[in-house]
Order: sequence, then structure tokens, then C-alpha cells
Amino acid sequence: MTENLARPLRDVSFSVPFVHRLRFTRDVMGSEQSVLADLLQPSGEAPAKVQIWMDEQVAKARPDLSAELKQFADSRPALDRVGNVQLVPGGEEIKNDIHIVERMLKVFNVSDLDRRSYLIVIGGGAVLDAVGFAAAIAHRGIRLVRLPTTTLAQCDSGIGVKNAVNLFRKKNWIGTFAVPWGVINDASLLESLPDRDFIGGFSECLKVSLLKDATFFDQLCAKSEEISQRAMEPALAAIQRSAELHLEHITNGGDPFEALEARPLDFGHWSAHKLESLTNFEVRHGEAVAIGVAIDAVYSSKKFGFPMSRAYQVLKCLKNLGFELFHPMVKEVTPLFEGLEEFRQHLGGRLTLTMLEDVGKPHEVHEVDYRQMRCAIEEVVAFAEKCDLHV
Repeated sequence: MTENLARPLRDVSFSVPFVHRLRFTRDVMGSEQSVLADLLQPSGEAPAKVQIWMDEQVAKARPDLSAELKQFADSRPALDRVGNVQLVPGGEEIKNDIHIVERMLKVFNVSDLDRRSYLIVIGGGAVLDAVGFAAAIAHRGIRLVRLPTTTLAQCDSGIGVKNAVNLFRKKNWIGTFAVPWGVINDASLLESLPDRDFIGGFSECLKVSLLKDATFFDQLCAKSEEISQRAMEPALAAIQRSAELHLEHITNGGDPFEALEARPLDFGHWSAHKLESLTNFEVRHGEAVAIGVAIDAVYSSKKFGFPMSRAYQVLKCLKNLGFELFHPMVKEVTPLFEGLEEFRQHLGGRLTLTMLEDVGKPHEVHEVDYRQMRCAIEEVVAFAEKCDLHV
């Protein structure tokens, strides 16, 4: 009898048919409202519940936007807007206060949202991250439609499948993987961005071009000064190409939920995440990524054959885009190196970093030559200080 009850162990692989819906528009609250409307499917015969969450900074910069969003939802019989437009703090403030996530969940609960309801979130990457995290854990997932309002979010984070907030003074320590129901990269939402935030996203454009597309890298370098002056056609072309490359990696790269050792899209991020926390987020994410990409490009030239001419091209491109590539904490190498262990812990297993052999030729490594990394940091600092003297 006992033998008859015995069953062999079985490992069964299976896949889940996710759909990532990415749209590009010029005026989503004007002539292209149908793009947003088409993403919001009714729940059977009943209208679909919709709740709108917005970055406070966006609401101040675009005081008309709340009324436009309410009018959009209220004019469509297939939608049932629940409550007023909910405002939340922008920037890292929203990710550094876990109680804001609790407030979001309370609002979801009293609004009787369910898995077929929609949360429309409008804001920068931090707001998308925090609202996305709350949406992912409520009912194990409420449909989320992102409207990123920064170049950083439109280039990178708004496209991704990661949601998180900061905890224990560690970047993105608590979070989830959740595919957004839809993402709309709208050009008009970038118009009110301050120059500093407009420039911020293009470090992620440069990063993904270094990893995946030499032609895009050269084009971005050629147009870097125009982009820094907010020339919209080259800027929008760069944003779209960056978004497409990030989407291609997520959907066809074989590891959307980062179960493997490497995080190639986080090239330059081991130091960037640590630099953000070391400066109490005075250095913003895009600025920290610019410094991190510069450091790892120079380090790659010292260790892995990445041409020094290309490394210098990276530094020059970042400078032309408007990045300073320096903060006093960059010189504090010992605490900065703590970011390597935090990077390893975040993924688990052994340390795995992505470096470069050439543009479009990433190279995974598991050890760091600390002497050469110090030299790389010193070279980036020297480059930044030399450029500063020429201003």
C-alpha cells in the first residue's frame, strides 16, 4: 500500500502569456485621447472602475491636467471614475515613506477596486514605482496604466516590470515584479519639466545604447548638445529608441523578473544606487546613473578592452547632455564600494556586474579589481573637474 502511494517528484516548466502595451503619443489629453481610452476595457457589462493618481509636482506644473483627466473619464459610459484625482508626493519622498503606500491601499479598499479595475498613474519614476507597488500587492494585482511625465521614466523605468519603494535606507528594497497593463509615453507631458529633470533621463538612453545598439550610441552622442537645449525631435527619437530597447530586453531577453545572476540593464547602477543614498537623494537617479555609467565605462577600458576612445566618447557625451559627473561623495570611495555588496544582495547569489568589451558587447564579471576601479573613479572626477574649469 505504501509503495502505491509513492509519487515521483515532478518539475514542470510553464509560461504565462503576459502582454506589454506600449504607446507613443504627442497629445494624449487632446487629439489622442482614444489611445488611453482603448486601453481601458469595460468589465463585462458593467463600466470599468477607474481611479486616477497623480504626482503633486505634475499637478502644480499642469493645473489643468486634473480637470482634463476627470473630463476624459466622465465622458465615457464604459468608465466609472472612483473618487477625485489622488495626489501623492513626487520624487524620492514618496519612496522613502512606507506609510504613503499604506494610505494608497486604504484608498483602494474604500473605493472597492478589484482586479478588473484600473489605476491610472501620472508622474515621474518614483511615483510610478510607489503606486505600482501598491497596485501590485492589492488583490495580488490591480490593472495599472502608466503615463510617465519625465524623460527618465519614459526612457526606462516607466517601461519596466519592476515596482518598489525604499526601506532601511536601501534603494528599492521592498517591491514586486508586475507587468503594467499599459504605458503611454506622451510628448506633451514633458513640456513642464525643469531642465534638470529633462536632461536626467538621457543617462539611461546612453546606458542602453552602450549595451545594445552602437548606431544609437553614435546618434545620441552626435545629438547630445541639441538634446541638452531641449530640441524635441532628437530628444523624442532618443526616448522612443531607448524605450523600445528596454521593452525588447524585457519581453525577449529571457529574464524579465531577474531570476538569473545578471542585471545587464543595470550597467553603472551599483554605484548609482549607493550614491543616491549617500547624498540623501540630493543626487537624482539620472544624475547618479550618469556618474555610474562614466565610472564603469572607464573601468571597462582598463580591464576588458573597451576602447579608451569610446570611454572618452561616453564622458564627453554625458557632459554635452548636461551632466556634471561629480559630487563630493564620489571621492568617498570606501562607502561607495559598499554599493557592490548591496547590489549583490538585491539580486542574490554571487556578485554579477555587466561591463563592456565594446559598444553593443556587454561582458559579465563576478569580481572587481578595486585598485583599477579607484583609478576609474579618479579619472571621472578629474574629467569633471577639468570640464568645470573650462566653463
